[in-house]
Amino acid sequence: MKNILLIDDEPRMLDLLQLYLEGDSYHCEKANDGVKAIERLRHEKFDLVLLDVMMPVMDGWEVCKKIREFDNTPIIMLTALNQNNDMIFGLKNGADDYITKPFDEHVLMARIEALVRRTEKVDIIKSNNLTLDQRTHQLRIDRAELEITPIEFNILTLFLNNKNDIFSRNHLIERIWGYNAEVDDRTVDSHIRNLREKLRNNGFAVDSMLITVYGVGYKWLG
Repeated sequence: MKNILLIDDEPRMLDLLQLYLEGDSYHCEKANDGVKAIERLRHEKFDLVLLDVMMPVMDGWEVCKKIREFDNTPIIMLTALNQNNDMIFGLKNGADDYITKPFDEHVLMARIEALVRRTEKVDIIKSNNLTLDQRTHQLRIDRAELEITPIEFNILTLFLNNKNDIFSRNHLIERIWGYNAEVDDRTVDSHIRNLREKLRNNGFAVDSMLITVYGVGYKWLG
């Protein structure tokens, strides 16, 4: 059974979403503000997040951005806004899909099913003697667990899920930090350098795998 986190400041909307989803064999957990939701995602694993945009204290855009700093769970934004620039803004800031209120429950279910199906992947990724577990956020080289930062883990996960694809620094910033993040190329290079050093010092031949494509960006050889 898929586990979904519902984030909305309106109790009636949370109850309605739960009614729809649990009637279709999903399990739902509810959070009525972004801060609580972020804490739950730090300690629990969910298969999908339904996130309302218009919330007090911390709106959905900011919640989405903060989630993407440490977690890659698929996110569908729910909002009364329907302008194209709002949809583009959400998708560029880490959301995977977007649906406007009021919505047809059958359309919502279809979008959820499509996104879950599209994002289902093997949790364990291996590259030579490196093993990365996307569900538990563990990284091992041979049998030894390696400590890396959440940003480094997300960068490594992105590379391993997209072997042989070239990522420019701007592309990495958008995918890892979010479209509006105040991050420059030097920050990206610093994280790549630190990741390489940790892998190298723990016995992984990173220099033959994580390649700099000069003048373009980086790629992981498959």
